[in-house]
Formats: sequence, C-alpha cells, structure tokens
Amino acid sequence: MPDDPAFVERLRAGDKEACAICVREHSANIYNLALKLTGEPAAAEDVLQETFLSAFKSISRFEGKSQLSTWLYRIAYNAVLMRLRKRQVETVSLDEPVEDEEGVPQPRDFADWSENPERALLDAEMHRMMDDAVASLSETLRSVFVLRDVNGLSTAQTAQVLGLSEEAVKSRLLRARLALREKLSAYMVGRAAEAKR
Repeated sequence: MPDDPAFVERLRAGDKEACAICVREHSANIYNLALKLTGEPAAAEDVLQETFLSAFKSISRFEGKSQLSTWLYRIAYNAVLMRLRKRQVETVSLDEPVEDEEGVPQPRDFADWSENPERALLDAEMHRMMDDAVASLSETLRSVFVLRDVNGLSTAQTAQVLGLSEEAVKSRLLRARLALREKLSAYMVGRAAEAKR
C-alpha cells in the first residue's frame, strides 16, 4: 500500500492517516539505518524525525521513479551525512601536559576499555563484535553494507539511495564483506581456541 500511487496522492493531499501509515511502515528501518550509520540512538531518533518532516514537506517533488521506501532511505541517508559532517572529533595531544585551574600538571586519565568476559554472554559479545566491526568500516562501505545486508534493500535500491551505479554498490558490498570477515576472523579463532580449553 505505501508504494501505491494512490497512497502517494493521499500523502500529497496531507492525509493524516496516510502519513501515520507511512511513519508506521518505515520508521523501524529508517531508525536502524540511522543507528548503524551514526552509532548513537539519540542521533538516530533525530534523523528519523528529520526524515519524515523533510519527506512530508517535499512529497510534491516525489516523482515515483523509485519506491517510496527508497526515496525515504535517500532522505535519511542525506540527513545522516549532514550530521556526520557536522561532527568534529576533538583530539588531544598526548604530548601536551594536562593542567588544573592553577596550572599544576596533572596525570592523564584514560578510560579502561577492557571488558570482564565473565559479565558478557557469548551471543551478546558476538553481537557487539559485529557492531564494532561494522562501525569500523569506512562510511562508504558501511552505508552500502547497512542498506544492502542489514536493511535488505536490493542492489538497485541501494544504488538509488546512495546515488551510485549498481556495479559500484556490488564492488563496495564485496569490499565491506571481506573487511568484516577479516576483522571477525581473529575473534572467531580466539573464541574457538577458548572453547577447546
């Protein structure tokens, strides 16, 4: 129903029920896309809201050349890109001393990123490892992987959302899958060795 031309006309007419259906049908996928690309639930919620606000404001420009869902993904992807461009990673030189208000040198505090393996269930740990591996992909590879393999878009839809050729999508998807396999293989080998002990 949401890709039916009559449904799109209802959206253009400002039909509140049609808008509610559109939001209900597409929210989960758009949120998941934004979450995977930003890594932050609050940012993903903002992208979700921005996507629907932008879509409903500009529905008159939707030409129907692609599916409505693909058009929404494109809007969400652009919103994510804008957010990522605005992020400025604050870096601090480890060579520069840290001083308190009086100018007295202070030791640097570093977060302890080690995990207590007894606290984590194996499935949760594997899920985290996969999320970390996906997050470590470059933005170009991560976008293709999330749209194609996580959200289940076709190659053609992914190409439309990202403004790429289908060949470029296939190439990037292959590179993303190979990178993930490489990142996760060391973890899986270590896990298998622990299981044998």
